[in-house]
Amino acid sequence: MQGKKTYTRRTFLKGAAALTAACTIVPRHVLGGQGYTVPSDELTRAVIGVGGMGKAHLNYEGARLLAVCDVDAKHLQEAMEIGGPGVKGYRDFREVLQRTDIDIVHIPTPPHWHALISIAAANAGKDIWCEKPMTRTIGEGQKVVEAVQKNARIFRINTWFRFSSRYYGFDTTVKPIKKVVENGMLGWPLTATLSGVTGFNWKFYWSGKTYLQPEAVPDELDYNMWLGPAPHKPYHSHRVHNTFRGYWDYDGGGLGDMGMHYLDPVQYILNKDDTSPVEIEADCPQQHPDACGSWRRIELSYADGCKIILDGENRDKQAPFLSGPLGKLYKGFRSDIPDLENKMALLPDPAPQITDFSHAVRTRTKFALNEANAHRSCTIVNLAKIAVRLGRPLRFDPDKQRFIDDGEANRLIHQPMRAPWNL
Repeated sequence: MQGKKTYTRRTFLKGAAALTAACTIVPRHVLGGQGYTVPSDELTRAVIGVGGMGKAHLNYEGARLLAVCDVDAKHLQEAMEIGGPGVKGYRDFREVLQRTDIDIVHIPTPPHWHALISIAAANAGKDIWCEKPMTRTIGEGQKVVEAVQKNARIFRINTWFRFSSRYYGFDTTVKPIKKVVENGMLGWPLTATLSGVTGFNWKFYWSGKTYLQPEAVPDELDYNMWLGPAPHKPYHSHRVHNTFRGYWDYDGGGLGDMGMHYLDPVQYILNKDDTSPVEIEADCPQQHPDACGSWRRIELSYADGCKIILDGENRDKQAPFLSGPLGKLYKGFRSDIPDLENKMALLPDPAPQITDFSHAVRTRTKFALNEANAHRSCTIVNLAKIAVRLGRPLRFDPDKQRFIDDGEANRLIHQPMRAPWNL
């Protein structure tokens, strides 16, 4: 005999989009009387990784916080106090994912954990709000895209400059910049130059330390779990928490930390959400195998002639942010195009974007910065990182997402994980 089927909020949300055309909103009192909560009225969430940036995620609106998780007992206790009554703490993210009453998982852990937790969350039926960079490697990004789409999850990366806030170095959001480019006012192809001169701060000197003496692991930290899939290396306080970004095993220096904030809007402006650069060249000192170092200049070129220049040393003091055969756009939204603003007023705006994550979850609609286009913008960051690490020009196939005739570079796409962790 067939058992009685149980309907949960997750069941409700998955079917909501398909039922929209046939159903109307049912008043709360019809469903259950005064005080009844309609399943779609409230979303719930957990935050995995509550040190540093993770604390900001505790207060993000749109869903009720039910759980927090961290491998550092002090971080966990602080997060539980901030979250208040009803927020439960965990040391292992897998226990969080077993809870059927959580809809959304926030992942502000160090980047070497982003892929594993995102994939596990997608397989557990959770929607995902992940910190930047999306993944530490290109191969990890490919696997996240596969898992999110296979499980029909809603995904967002926590950088927002393509759709809100004033873009670094400008007195405006990205929207009017996109409008200028989309309507051909600068011509084609375009070169985007990002540097301190044009208002971009790359945390240029964010580097690791090359001679770390082993230290005792603090009692509150599960260092083995903090390392997770990363190679085992003796504990040092500079490897973890606020300074982990200086090491290749966990991130990629200032480029890894801030790259998606700067480069994702450029990808959107140049209409490159479904492709990647084909040639990458880095001017940099030889890199240490463990600690990230600085770089001078990185150039990433697309098949159609568009180019992104990362000018780490601010060599070109007069460089525009965007330049094309018909005009240039400078810091502060200045341009050499006469009467730019009046001309723009006559042109159509860019297509609207879904920028409310809760709305995207409820309607099962892709968020503006989702797993697919976020993977492409993170790939720009990871291509630049690989070029810096290898110190030579690279050629990349954006469709196969592999380097051309370069086994050493391809080994950095799919880097091994420490057992028992794997993708």
